[in-house]
Amino acid sequence: MRMKHIYISCWMPIVGFCLSSLGIAGVTLAFATFLNPANCSGQIRFTGVNLFGAEFGESSLPGNYGQHYTYPIAAEVDYFLGEGMNTFRLPFRWERLQRSALAPLDATELSRMDTFVNYATSQGANVILDPHNFMRYFPDPNNFQTSSQGLVGVDPNVPISVFSDFWSQIADHYKDNDRVIFNLMNEPNSMQTSELVVAENAAIAAIRETGAENLILVPGNQWSGAWAWNETWYNGPNAVHMLNITDPLNNYAFDVHQYLDNNSSGGSQGIVSATIGQERLVNFTNWLQANNLRGFLGEFAVGDSTIGNGPSQIGDEAIDNMLSYMEANDDVWLGWAWWAAGPWYTNYFFSLEPNNLGQPNQSDRIQMDVLRPHFADVLGDLDGDGDVDEDDHGIWANAYALDDQGDIDGDGDTDGSDFLVWQRELWKTTTDRSQAFGATTAVPEPTSISLLLFLASASIAHRKAKLT
Repeated sequence: MRMKHIYISCWMPIVGFCLSSLGIAGVTLAFATFLNPANCSGQIRFTGVNLFGAEFGESSLPGNYGQHYTYPIAAEVDYFLGEGMNTFRLPFRWERLQRSALAPLDATELSRMDTFVNYATSQGANVILDPHNFMRYFPDPNNFQTSSQGLVGVDPNVPISVFSDFWSQIADHYKDNDRVIFNLMNEPNSMQTSELVVAENAAIAAIRETGAENLILVPGNQWSGAWAWNETWYNGPNAVHMLNITDPLNNYAFDVHQYLDNNSSGGSQGIVSATIGQERLVNFTNWLQANNLRGFLGEFAVGDSTIGNGPSQIGDEAIDNMLSYMEANDDVWLGWAWWAAGPWYTNYFFSLEPNNLGQPNQSDRIQMDVLRPHFADVLGDLDGDGDVDEDDHGIWANAYALDDQGDIDGDGDTDGSDFLVWQRELWKTTTDRSQAFGATTAVPEPTSISLLLFLASASIAHRKAKLT
């Protein structure tokens, strides 16, 4: 059984510290190192979904917005947060955000991304930025996943400096938003693993040079498959070369993907066995534990037709076994993101997009029932009793401006922003998170002035109490 809301600060020379607020989904990872699981308590912190659409139209680059690609919308954010998720992985195309090598980021495209990122993070979500490029920039449009054209560090037109420049600009733009996570690349493949490490280290260095302290997710080679972590393709396995990843802040984790069909591609709804997901994560998990590292499952899924009571419908058992295994090894696993949901792919067999979003007849996909028991604990549940209520507000009030016991937003202190998150999450429970999303009508929305007066009076009261 996972414990909730025990605050542990593990101070370690050189490697920094790991502030682990168990059960707080919005924990700030900007200052976390995650290098010593033995000393820092673990827990699955990020549970969410890929929201695709911005990476569509790979053969039409940069393409036309609204025709070749789109971005997820606020209604999707609201729905998945209401269900209890707390993280969105946002796939997008590098070529749209940066129209030519070393050029400034395109202002129009960046504004589209900002619209989604700013809304989602303002609601307490974490957003993983994922250039969905397979380590390629303007590849052959007929072979955008494995083309030698545009391969970073291999194609002379795309040196590693182009990749690091891209990440430097993104990091500089989002460095003040600690809910933004940088996923260096989606599914690199068909290059030497040692060369991939050089490129990723260059990008990490460029990110840190901007002053950004955000969590960085580092993919491996061979489409970053967990099952292939020890395979010897591409002049050496990920398990050897990825030990050479260097981050001056040690605030990174390895992003892997794992599907359950016979070739781990996710190209079909086939599932090898009810335990195959767990089995394919074992070697990677052992590697993380042996090297005091952290992992994140960036893609996984089962099809809707695999869930049920028939003899071949083992999708629910397979997912439950897989996620339970990660929870049992949460000293090294940070979380996961389902593949996928989005406004343009509602008939996709892996889609988690609700039926008839925003309509009176809106309904969940069948996979949601399988995932819901594995969501990270309720944000704002400070006393760990499974719901957000006035008792949690009391903990916040007693800790206001004094310590971090009321820290709901994960920024390391107890202040007015934590109150606003508590207010938004009021009445949510672990058993039915969706029924009360947005139920802040129970507590009237404060105006800016009244909120400031409230916080000021609370601060004065606690200062007096501290002095006496």
